[in-house]
Amino acid sequence: MITRRTFHRLALAGLAAPLTARFATTAFGQRDDRLDRALDGLDQLHSLQVQRGGRLLVAEAPRGPGLDALAPIKSCSKSVVALLLGTCIAEGEIPSVDSRLIDVAPGIVPADASEGVEDITLEDLVTLRAGLESTSGENYGAWVASSDWLDDALTRPMVASPGGRMIYSTGTTHVLGAALAEASGQSLLDLARRRLGAPMGFEIPPWVRDPRGYYLGGNGMALTPRAMLSIARMICDDGRVDGRQVIPADWLRRSLEPRARSPYSGMGYGYGWFLTDSGYVLARGYGGQIIAAHRERDLAVAITSDPNRPARSAGYFGELMRLLEGPVLRLADGDLA
Repeated sequence: MITRRTFHRLALAGLAAPLTARFATTAFGQRDDRLDRALDGLDQLHSLQVQRGGRLLVAEAPRGPGLDALAPIKSCSKSVVALLLGTCIAEGEIPSVDSRLIDVAPGIVPADASEGVEDITLEDLVTLRAGLESTSGENYGAWVASSDWLDDALTRPMVASPGGRMIYSTGTTHVLGAALAEASGQSLLDLARRRLGAPMGFEIPPWVRDPRGYYLGGNGMALTPRAMLSIARMICDDGRVDGRQVIPADWLRRSLEPRARSPYSGMGYGYGWFLTDSGYVLARGYGGQIIAAHRERDLAVAITSDPNRPARSAGYFGELMRLLEGPVLRLADGDLA
């Protein structure tokens, strides 16, 4: 049996990193009680992992099915689709992020598409600036109940100019995912498995498809918390995993430049990733699912939460951000003062 004293001695020797016991240690093997108190107070939280460089500082699953069970990542799926767009451009399947949707995937654009759809670029889609009325929030139920999700999304009213303000909409990312499938000749599931799952060493199970057979882009994916952490780690490592370039480094750098601002959280938004003033790169999913990287501190974080409870910016998600920007950063910096 490993006692707390033994754990701390192992931590000093650098041997305790793989353990998933309920301890939060700095490089000096000290426990941060403030992190424990924060974890105890977040009853929606299922798991938290924190890794700096090659050292795993925290790996806990106080609730939920554990670190090796699949978790619905909800809208973190949008960030995964954004990564896959970068691979399609690198493979020459899509000329550039400035390519128009109608040129890349003309077969998914309905004849009665809203005026202005012909101007939408893939950059507009990946930054959620397509200009079309949102299919999320109160519109989500009607959208997924429609007989054709792509037609429904692309015939909605234009409420802004393409490339203008950010309009959070799962339908927009679904259109992007379908365009990637058309351009690559592979389903979104196959793309995700071949270009992320296989090279990174994790499984990606099938998820929901629309009435035409396209896998839902922007929602529905499931990953283990450990797989989520590996994506965050890959972001820190400029797209590399074990020395292999999985996501093009130049695509990542461009992805992490702010190109829009969320009207809800106020965070910046790049190519599928939220960007915080404190330096985090963030994928965010309903209920409090988070894949986060702080590249300046070489810090990777994965959080899973109860997928059936909301996580608003002024509520639970705000609490998670305070956790990330307070105890987690202090832990990573080894500052317990």
